[in-house]
Amino acid sequence: VQLQASGGGLVHAGDSLTLTCTAYGRFFSSYTLGWFRQAPGKEREFVSTITRSGDTVYYADSVKGRFTVSRDNDKNTGYLQMNSLVPDDTAIYYCAAGPWSRFYALPRGYKSWGPGTLVTVSS
Repeated sequence: VQLQASGGGLVHAGDSLTLTCTAYGRFFSSYTLGWFRQAPGKEREFVSTITRSGDTVYYADSVKGRFTVSRDNDKNTGYLQMNSLVPDDTAIYYCAAGPWSRFYALPRGYKSWGPGTLVTVSS
C-alpha cells in the first residue's frame, strides 16, 4: 500500500489541525495505521497508532489528551486530529502502515511509509 500524508501547515500555539493519510492500493483495512513525527535534529518518534478495525488506539504520552487518531476504511483514509498545539509539536509528520506488531511504537513496526507533511507551530 502507498501512503500520502497531507494537511500540514503553519499554525499558532493553541490552534488545531487535522492531518489526513490517504492510502492507495489494496489491504489498507488489513493494516495497523501509525503516525510518527520527526523534528529537526531529532529521531523519528511515535505519535499514535490505530488497529485495522479501529477498536484499539495508542498515543505517546506527549500527545495524549490532545491528539485523536481515527480511520475510515471505506475511504482508505486515516486521520490525526491535533488540538492545543504547542511549538514542541513542530515536526514532519508521517503515516505508516503494516500488519499488527508489538513494535507498534517503533518505525520498524511498519511496512509502508509515505512522504511526510510539515507542521509548524509558532509561539
